[in-house]
Amino acid sequence: MRIPTFRITRLFLCLLLLLFQNPILAADADKKTEIVTTVSPITNMVQNIGGKHIKVTGIVPDGTDSHTFEPIPSDIKILQAADMIIVNGLDLELPTLNLAKKVKRPGTEILQLGNLTLKESDWRYDFSFPREHGHPNPHLWLNIELVMRYAEIIKDNLIKLDAKNKASYHENTETYLAKLKKLDQAIFKCVESIPENNRKLVTYHDSFAYFAPRYGMTVIAAVQPSDFSEPGPQEVISIIKQIRETSVPAIFGSEVFPSKVMEQIAREAKVKFVDQLSDDELPDPPNNSFIGMMARNMNIMTEALGGRSNCMANIDASNISF
Repeated sequence: MRIPTFRITRLFLCLLLLLFQNPILAADADKKTEIVTTVSPITNMVQNIGGKHIKVTGIVPDGTDSHTFEPIPSDIKILQAADMIIVNGLDLELPTLNLAKKVKRPGTEILQLGNLTLKESDWRYDFSFPREHGHPNPHLWLNIELVMRYAEIIKDNLIKLDAKNKASYHENTETYLAKLKKLDQAIFKCVESIPENNRKLVTYHDSFAYFAPRYGMTVIAAVQPSDFSEPGPQEVISIIKQIRETSVPAIFGSEVFPSKVMEQIAREAKVKFVDQLSDDELPDPPNNSFIGMMARNMNIMTEALGGRSNCMANIDASNISF
């Protein structure tokens, strides 16, 4: 049976009147889903997938060591307001995770992306993250294949939380995955342009444990010890010896954490020192995205190791509108 048009109009007007008379209901209708995240790459991934339907707050500031970050009192209110909390996991954000479990609302889920992406048997341990300390290397997001899994997990859980915007989350994820696939392919091309004997990494922090095996590179050494201090004299001597023996042409520091020790190692080993890589700080606009961070890293890394410096020229680092 068809409902007369005038009845539909009356129902619509009644609904509008109800909303205007009840500002709380109107506000609830416009309220975005509140997502709290930690490090900038994950914050940016969630923003791109959630788009205009979510409000994302990242509580680890750019330029902060995510391994030693301690949440501040004002973060309690942010965590309490969250509809979902999304972290990397693999013990990266333990102080934040512990606080979140204490102060979050009972129905708020905590999503640990790394723990859902890799089986424990695939976790990596290394110089900065020794097995005896019990904390695996958490830097999965530098491997784009794993980031694509992150994207699917984020999408599925946003849909579970906010089913009415399912179509938008699907569309954003498909767009984002297409960009990630192009980025993944471009990284392979960058590495292929580096002379085979130069496909070696010496970094300040051991961020590339999941990146290197994916793209055909070898991590020779990481300078920062497992307690996140500066290395001692014997460790420095050992790293210099490794660099000389393996003929590494350049070593990489972080633009966020300047290291005099890295400069010293480069001088002693007579190699180029590049201090501009980033594992979790996004670049300035217009490329202020996770994809932009990875593209910048690859341009810098590839050029320093003797490869094609413009290998990321065709990568779209723009964000999906949010």
